[in-house]
Amino acid sequence: MVYAAAAVLLFLGDQALKLWVAGNFALFETRPLLPGFLELKYVQNTGGGWSVLSEHTWLLSILTALIMAAVAVVLARRVVRHPLGVWACTLILTGGLGNLVDRLRLGYVVDMFNFQFIPFPVFNIADMCIVAGMILGAAYYLFLYEKVDAPRKRGEEGRGDAPPNGGQ
Repeated sequence: MVYAAAAVLLFLGDQALKLWVAGNFALFETRPLLPGFLELKYVQNTGGGWSVLSEHTWLLSILTALIMAAVAVVLARRVVRHPLGVWACTLILTGGLGNLVDRLRLGYVVDMFNFQFIPFPVFNIADMCIVAGMILGAAYYLFLYEKVDAPRKRGEEGRGDAPPNGGQ
């Protein structure tokens, strides 16, 4: 329930900020948020991160929908049970859906956060969710999956049916 509540709040926050920026900024207009560090800049991104596949919104929409469906299945089937892994999947799903809604509704993703001190793509809350989810997912997989979820999975699948040493 906590995961779902966080997902809803992040999704709604992402969509509300995108609507506010699109309604109150001219395209490419900037306003300081943390002067010298971070500004708000209204950008319409027809691609993915770093504008990959720009102008191929339909392809990105299909890929995003497929990935979000896979993540939803992983959550629904409880393939990932550890809270860190569930948070990772929840954040990835939330961010993916936030950007997918933009692509389907507008034909582009509304981005607004721009680092002033380094050349970096303009991004949004959904992008932050995806990146945070990927980092948490990597940490979960590298440090917890084999210790927590993999033994349960093997125990459920095998239940003593497999011969010792894989039958060799």
